[in-house]
Amino acid sequence: MKNARYPQDTLRYVMFACTLLLTLILSACGARPTPQVIVVTATPLPPTAMQASTVQPTFTLEPVALAGPQSGAKMKWVDGSTLIYIPAGDFAMGDGINAFAHNVTLDEYWIQETKVTNRMYEQCVKVGSCTTPKPELGGPVFGNPQFANHPVVGVTWDQAQAYCAWTQGSLPTEAQWEKAARGINENVYPWGNAEPSCNLLNFGYCVRRTSDVDIFPNGVSPYGLFDMAGNVYEWVSDWYSENFYTESPASNPTGPQSGEYRVVRGSSFETSASQTASAIRRFNEQGDSGRDIGFRCAVSEPQPIAPYCQLSAFVPRGSIISNGCVLPEGEVISQYCSAGDGYAKVQLSFGSVWEPRGTRIQCTEAVIDGIRQLTCLGPRAIESTNEITVCNPSCTNTPTTTGVSPTCDSGYTLDPATGNCNYTPILSQANAAGCPVGYIMKERGGQQTCVVGKDANGLCPAGLYFDELAGICVPPNGETSAPYGIDNAALASQTYAGCAAGYNYNENFQCCQAATGGTYPGCAPGYTFSPDIGACTPAEVQLGGEGCITVRVNTLKCSDPIDTCGQYNDSESRCVGDLACNWNEKMGVCELRKP
Repeated sequence: MKNARYPQDTLRYVMFACTLLLTLILSACGARPTPQVIVVTATPLPPTAMQASTVQPTFTLEPVALAGPQSGAKMKWVDGSTLIYIPAGDFAMGDGINAFAHNVTLDEYWIQETKVTNRMYEQCVKVGSCTTPKPELGGPVFGNPQFANHPVVGVTWDQAQAYCAWTQGSLPTEAQWEKAARGINENVYPWGNAEPSCNLLNFGYCVRRTSDVDIFPNGVSPYGLFDMAGNVYEWVSDWYSENFYTESPASNPTGPQSGEYRVVRGSSFETSASQTASAIRRFNEQGDSGRDIGFRCAVSEPQPIAPYCQLSAFVPRGSIISNGCVLPEGEVISQYCSAGDGYAKVQLSFGSVWEPRGTRIQCTEAVIDGIRQLTCLGPRAIESTNEITVCNPSCTNTPTTTGVSPTCDSGYTLDPATGNCNYTPILSQANAAGCPVGYIMKERGGQQTCVVGKDANGLCPAGLYFDELAGICVPPNGETSAPYGIDNAALASQTYAGCAAGYNYNENFQCCQAATGGTYPGCAPGYTFSPDIGACTPAEVQLGGEGCITVRVNTLKCSDPIDTCGQYNDSESRCVGDLACNWNEKMGVCELRKP
């Protein structure tokens, strides 16, 4: 009987074993952790903490060894600016002459290469995160394309800080500003110890008005920052205290806890040579603004920002120069006073380009009754003769884009219909033809992959720096698998810290879309938008030479200045600190700065 039942017992055993095995397999599958989804939303920067993910990426790339950002490394940023990396370490703050000398230790940080420009600030205004400059101080040039690369002025400390917060940063501390300006070798000026001159900075007797933020390459700081002296003063984050340096903490000082004034650093287009040393401290009321006060931002811990869905195309640097021309026309048609200021009107021929040269006037352009004319504001309280250079662009040293085609940042594709660059991530796996233009082939874990690389100007996409050891573009937090330019929606959601206020993250396209108006970053500093080709082109160099004429412009004295500087005759430091005053070393008195 036992032998007769054996086949049945065997069958039952086999069925039981199969059932048990299947149960174990299903159990093992169910024991795997449940992934989670990140939804990236438009939130004011700095971004809030990310939620846990419920969807894992399709694969994980093998980590890549990084050197990390090196001193002076560059990274394009959310507002179209370029950030410069300042490494951690000690430096001597103050020079023992203009300010008490003491040693300070700072953590690493990034700071903008140039002052914030009118174009950069305008983007923040358009998305609703910033308010416009005061018209009587900065308004006449704000929004005028001719001044797009000039530093924004007419902004209070609060307006400057609000802009920096929108970019994931803040105004630099006084210590951060001075280290970026002087380096670690105790330089007197950003460029070293040579006396100030007109090829190094825009100060007192050179231009006498604001200028483009990147036209003095010989005057950059040891880390490569432009305009750390001259052009306009800069707000920094600290409250002002005359004696703070004697009690300052040795590590990462942030200034007094409170105060009456905010610190202002640097110098302006009106500053005399004796007042341009980088260690000089100044102050101003937090709610005040001026025609010669701007700012730049610092970002202590930049988080990976999601790419914009759209950018402007650009022409790589290095364009040719055209020749041959007809002289333009320019004529002063009137001078007059208004509200205590002296004005002049200048009539110009159409098609010409113009630029004040070595003057103290500010001009705006308009077409009135079919006549192209400039309205020029002269210096207050003095009669002044100024010059404007007017040129025919077909025969000056204005760059031309003849024979050059616009291109896009890596990870973007030019749309011929609109002339814009649209974000178009690709699959990471390389094919038989390799990787597209703008990408680098990298072997990771035995797999040939494509990673986003530098653009035609040698820069990585916004939010990435080029790591010299890895040979690829990576975000500063070291996330080597960040899918910039790579089509991986799940990994993108896990990686990106979000979008700036005014933009919404689109999970399908894996990029930041403008919430209203289609506003995206404009041309980078050093570039101007050319409507002829619908792209950003290298900015015009200073006008002059063949095909140019000089128009002499007189403005009237319409009011007398009010001297408020005599109160500082007993204190040179307070005299220098007040932006309206200059210290007369020979006479030992504080004098009203000439307009």
